[in-house]
Amino acid sequence: MQTPMTPDGAFTCGRGPLVDAITSFLAHGHTPHLGDIRATLERTIDDAGPDAIGSMASRLSAAGADWEYYPRDPLARRIHHALAPCVLRHDPAVTGGEHLNRLASEPLLLIANHLSYSDANVLDVALQNAGHQSLCDRLTVVAGPKVYSNVRRRFSSLCFGTIKVPQNSGRSSEEAVMHPREVARAARRAIEVAQDRLRLGEALLVFAEGSRSRSGDMQPFLAGVARYVDCAPSWVVPIGLAGTDRLFPIDGEALNPVPITVSIGRPVPAHVLVERSRGNRRTMMDCLGFAIAALLPPEYRGAYKSEGGEAQGPRRLASELFGS
Repeated sequence: MQTPMTPDGAFTCGRGPLVDAITSFLAHGHTPHLGDIRATLERTIDDAGPDAIGSMASRLSAAGADWEYYPRDPLARRIHHALAPCVLRHDPAVTGGEHLNRLASEPLLLIANHLSYSDANVLDVALQNAGHQSLCDRLTVVAGPKVYSNVRRRFSSLCFGTIKVPQNSGRSSEEAVMHPREVARAARRAIEVAQDRLRLGEALLVFAEGSRSRSGDMQPFLAGVARYVDCAPSWVVPIGLAGTDRLFPIDGEALNPVPITVSIGRPVPAHVLVERSRGNRRTMMDCLGFAIAALLPPEYRGAYKSEGGEAQGPRRLASELFGS
């Protein structure tokens, strides 16, 4: 589960304000369940111990201050997972989980399509429910500046580790807009941090479109994302998400319980993808785009529906490597 769970502005420490803020947000669309939600929240906070809220507040204040790694917070994660059954109402359907079973301790690069601010949190919940607790415990998400732009989003980002990265100039807007030199400097730093996390054996989640799709259709993957593929030894895992665009619509302010599917593709060693793409970043990312499109319903495939022209090579490579 994801979504803003505290009001914009300064975070107020204390069990009561935290419970009030979360139930206030969830009131829209979940009124019949608010009593259960409040009781679950209070029990979860109490079980975390007396220092948990203060520790979370410190992490919440620091998150996004620089282009660095930000660790998960135990209480924020407990809250999201405790509330997931109340809020989602449908357990996300996970297919392909067997591909992850033999990679329990391997560094992973998870590449997924991007539909909603809820995507990373839904994936975290779905994988844990499907028995991949060890993967969730080492999940780190590559996150753009907007994830840290208010208290609500920062709270949701504390369910896992995050690496703050700049957005591509073609994808950024408002507070995310930066001078090209700043973007380049921050991007280099993000790659360095990502290398460190992969060397530690973490699972790095990257949304290769660079921003959420406003239509649900996949956008062309950014060629620059290929830098994560060859930045450290890892396995590349394509993941297709469907339904989160309706769970938390791009212009919405509330969660809408809907069926969600998470489809996990065949893992491929990163060096094999680099070699078979001959180091061409565009080919590499289009190959992954077609691999993920094959995991999705046709209405989500967007830029990767094409079968002819320049798409033939990457599509064929996706079929050979990922079986898509």
